[in-house]
Amino acid sequence: MFPLNRGVILALLASIMWGLFPIYWKQLKVVDSFEIVAHRVVWSLLFTAALIHLTQGWRWLKEVSSSTAILGRLFLTSLLIGVNWLGFIWGINAGYILECSLGYFICPLVNVLLGFLFLGERLRPAQAAAVALATAGVLVKSYEYGAVPWISLFLAVTFALYALLRKTAKVESLQGLYLETVLMTPIALIYLGILLSNDSLSFGSHVPITINLLLIGSGAVTAIPLLCYAGAARGLTLTTLGVLQYIAPTLQFLLAVFVYGESFVRADLLGFLFIWAALAIYTGEGLIYTKRVRAAL
Repeated sequence: MFPLNRGVILALLASIMWGLFPIYWKQLKVVDSFEIVAHRVVWSLLFTAALIHLTQGWRWLKEVSSSTAILGRLFLTSLLIGVNWLGFIWGINAGYILECSLGYFICPLVNVLLGFLFLGERLRPAQAAAVALATAGVLVKSYEYGAVPWISLFLAVTFALYALLRKTAKVESLQGLYLETVLMTPIALIYLGILLSNDSLSFGSHVPITINLLLIGSGAVTAIPLLCYAGAARGLTLTTLGVLQYIAPTLQFLLAVFVYGESFVRADLLGFLFIWAALAIYTGEGLIYTKRVRAAL
């Protein structure tokens, strides 16, 4: 469907890494989710700082840090991505990988809805139909299951809001992640300090060295897929990126059902069928619309 160029390869690598995230975080199941996120923040800060120092330098920092508008948006995005990380890691280690994958299937449609509500973007008929179908899927799943899939909705809404705000913050991906982790680090260090004072910090001699290495590696695991995605975004259309981004939740879905043995009952099947139909409409319409726009130019 797509030529296998550098952009597609980078997008595939990013999506595959994100899709395999459950395997990584499952190895840290013995560590409390809040502590995992705190470590992820601190080690991401150190890793991104090292990358920026080696590749870009720091000239950009003065201009960005002098803009209260950008810093204000990044403060909000840091909160959103922090709680999104926490919800995702908690969901994985509590045995809800299937719910997490559903959330990231829904996310593109939430993005469309937020663009309509807050950016004045026109909602084309097929997009409106896709959003309505996805909403029906959530309602059907809730009715059949007897409970709202709150993990899915939480992940979808927090990440879509994060994407909305990051879209309006004029800062590159790596720089943005660095500043977001700078803003989150004081909270993370305070939390880790409390755990240390209570002798309940998992990091250190209390756990095997593999756990320590995985916690340290969380910085690289966070930044590398983002860098691949940013590199892909410079050379691919948004439509192509949109199609390739379904690889990640698809891999998470497969891991949940076939590797970790999470139950996949009638309610799950009905909900996913509605969501997949909505995504098929949304993606197909996006491809057709892009072709028409190109033909008109």
